[in-house]
Amino acid sequence: MKAQTIQDRELISRYLKGDHSCLEDLIHRHKNRVFAYILMIVKDKDLADDLFQDTFIKVVNTIRAGSYNEEGKFLQWVMRIAHNLIIDHFRKSNRIPVIDNSKNDDFNIFDTINVMDKSIEEQIITDQIHKDVRKLVELLPDEQKEVLYMRHYAEMSFKDIAEVTGVSINTALGRMRYALINLRKLISEKNIVLTQ
Repeated sequence: MKAQTIQDRELISRYLKGDHSCLEDLIHRHKNRVFAYILMIVKDKDLADDLFQDTFIKVVNTIRAGSYNEEGKFLQWVMRIAHNLIIDHFRKSNRIPVIDNSKNDDFNIFDTINVMDKSIEEQIITDQIHKDVRKLVELLPDEQKEVLYMRHYAEMSFKDIAEVTGVSINTALGRMRYALINLRKLISEKNIVLTQ
């Protein structure tokens, strides 16, 4: 059975039976999404590295202790741990997270989108569209930005977003709805064209 087709719960089971390479496979499978989420919030690569490592240390310790309750939602569980560690960090440093890409020009959430080979002109237009969308997203309230990023970039369900952020599903859905309404208004107000 290939590693790609092995379910997360099977990798955890194998790890607990002594196959330590399964843990590495599990981390490798989810690392990009978890790290992108952390970096999107904290805007500091070194801090994101630390929080990412802390997240997976907590994951490993919980699994080893037999405290992980398999519900088929490993990624959502890991994202919740990461989210809680981010909040703990900001509480300790007495500052509130602001999603602002201008502080870290090295990270671009849109770089996580797979792009087919394009001509130079198409790539320039695509880059400009991404830049325009990123600027518009930055104008949204923090709660709307967070739900938008979790839904579209971390590909989380609204149920999982609600669990991670500690709100009801209806609140998560409402925040996403308002984010899209506000983005449409901003696109219209600023007369921005988002097509090639």
